[in-house]
Amino acid sequence: MHRIMICEDDPKLAGLLKAAVEKYGFQAHLVQDFDRVTDFFQQCDPHLVLLDVNLPRYDGFYWCRQIRSLSTCPIMFISARDGEMDQVMALEYGADDYITKPFHYEVVMAKIRSHLRRVYGEYAPQSEERIVQLAGLILYPERMEMQLHQSSVQLSKNETILIEAMLKSHPRLAPREMLLEKLWDDQTFVDENTLNVNMTRVRKKLQELGIEDAIETVRGAGYRLQTTWDAEPS
Repeated sequence: MHRIMICEDDPKLAGLLKAAVEKYGFQAHLVQDFDRVTDFFQQCDPHLVLLDVNLPRYDGFYWCRQIRSLSTCPIMFISARDGEMDQVMALEYGADDYITKPFHYEVVMAKIRSHLRRVYGEYAPQSEERIVQLAGLILYPERMEMQLHQSSVQLSKNETILIEAMLKSHPRLAPREMLLEKLWDDQTFVDENTLNVNMTRVRKKLQELGIEDAIETVRGAGYRLQTTWDAEPS
């Protein structure tokens, strides 16, 4: 049974989210001590986190960074703050989704189920580990790990989805619409900056492997992966 951690300081809303989560057969774990969120996360070991922005003492962005340093599990923000920069900051700090209040609980649950399917794949089990590779660059989608020669880097769920799509599209363009569809079921919940922010994070992960200028932006159309790295170790 999947465990959902709910970090929401409004007791009424937290209770309603808990009820919705349990209605769909998931375990709901409510944060009680908002000074020890990461401790609770480690004890709970959730499959997904629902995280508010406005929290006592430290805000949700802070706790998102702390959680992301420990795990690549999906993090969904739920917040009354609907500003564009709030959503951009959430994605920059490692979140996978951002839902503004007030929201429909059915939408929240649909997104939770979507993220769980993509990360843990209970509806599409793999008998063998998938490997996607190009010119020595190897992606392990189930591990959310990318390797080049002797170096490796951990990826978030969204980073894994994007790099896999571009690897499979190579040498063709990966259309923007296709990438958005892979990231989110319903594009109406995505603003113009969302894909750009996620692609910036992918570029940074490639740089950690020593790969520069590998992602070409085709304005208004999408992205193309270029093999700017050496296929063989030097």
